[in-house]
Amino acid sequence: MNRQHLGGSDQGTARISIVIVDDHTLFREGLREILLTERDFAVVGEAGDGEEGIAVVCSRHPDVLLLDVEMPHHQVKRTVPRFLQVSPRTRIIVLTMYDDPQLAGELINLGARAYLVKSATRAELISVIRGVCSDEGRVVVSMSRRGFRALGDEAEQLLTRRQKEILGLAAQALSNAQIANRLYISENTVKRHLSTIYAELGAVSRVDAINKARAAALIPPVDPGWDDGVPDEPDP
Repeated sequence: MNRQHLGGSDQGTARISIVIVDDHTLFREGLREILLTERDFAVVGEAGDGEEGIAVVCSRHPDVLLLDVEMPHHQVKRTVPRFLQVSPRTRIIVLTMYDDPQLAGELINLGARAYLVKSATRAELISVIRGVCSDEGRVVVSMSRRGFRALGDEAEQLLTRRQKEILGLAAQALSNAQIANRLYISENTVKRHLSTIYAELGAVSRVDAINKARAAALIPPVDPGWDDGVPDEPDP
């Protein structure tokens, strides 16, 4: 992480570095005040439009980018990949007024780590920031119950029952051969299903597919007591 260090009595304490990109000055100021109440957060840059945001992120390489959806010189589906291109390790948290499950899914697939409506509480925002920084595999979608139900209904249609069954077993760290034995199918059939799963979820690897499926509630979340050591199998 690109952690900032403090002087004085806090010298040596690592902070999560954060950039805020939003075109509403009052919102940025309020957000900054909230973040600076946390001893482990450091706001290292701000911007009011997409192009300025790209320049700030390229210069600062923050741990976290808090990114508004609508602002000048900014089409979020294009700029999310641009931010990640200039600062690949930055975790992008999208902040929006829109309770839009389709947009949430698209932005997560493009590399955003969280989608958070602006009606979220201070505690939710702080928890999401710490969560995406502490767990490289975590993605967070926070919206109303109605929006989340719509997201689940849409995601549910992406995969067949068999494909979800296979991905669920893969998430339990079973190899392709073990999955084939468990389901009484051939290993080649498992590989074909996984190829389809990757395409449907826009995933680039086994772990990526599992993370995206968990985010969309297609398979059960990770059990805290489970060793989630997914085997490093070659892609099908």
